[in-house]
Amino acid sequence: MRFVIEPLEGTVFDYLPAAVFDRVRNLNDFAGMLALDKWTCNTNGRQAVFWKKTRDKKYTATFIDQGYCFNAGDWDFPDSPLRGVYPRNEVYAGVSGWESFEPWLSRIENFDPRVLWEIAEAVPPEWYGSSLTDMELLIEQLISRRSKVRELIDSFRKSTREPFQNWKEQFAAAR
Repeated sequence: MRFVIEPLEGTVFDYLPAAVFDRVRNLNDFAGMLALDKWTCNTNGRQAVFWKKTRDKKYTATFIDQGYCFNAGDWDFPDSPLRGVYPRNEVYAGVSGWESFEPWLSRIENFDPRVLWEIAEAVPPEWYGSSLTDMELLIEQLISRRSKVRELIDSFRKSTREPFQNWKEQFAAAR
């Protein structure tokens, strides 16, 4: 069994009040996970747990459950603005523009297709039903979607949920 922290070394929480978010050391990583979840079309809400060692004052967010990426077992990409997002806007308070998504967004947009193919080759065939055609299609779609992530984030930004309260318009234009 795997733990984000050994049970005797600290505590894990699946919920923190918003007033405690200023004590999460990697809160900006939620922007990176949003980019990843949009790229991979995580059709589930983003899940995270927060942990801290017994003597620490700060928490660390660990992102869990990627089982609904690629639309779970369907391996298609039914994009929607509110898919793959964390349910509480407070985690996005530090997002002020496109620079808040760096370096993750640039890494996705420039991800070397050869690396994706190498990763695919390492996946056991029984994980994808031994259909090489399905795996090839998935990788081709991921390669193609690299340039779509910015648009998908922007769709979430413009949604009625208004997740990025500190977004500055001078940064709003996509590259």
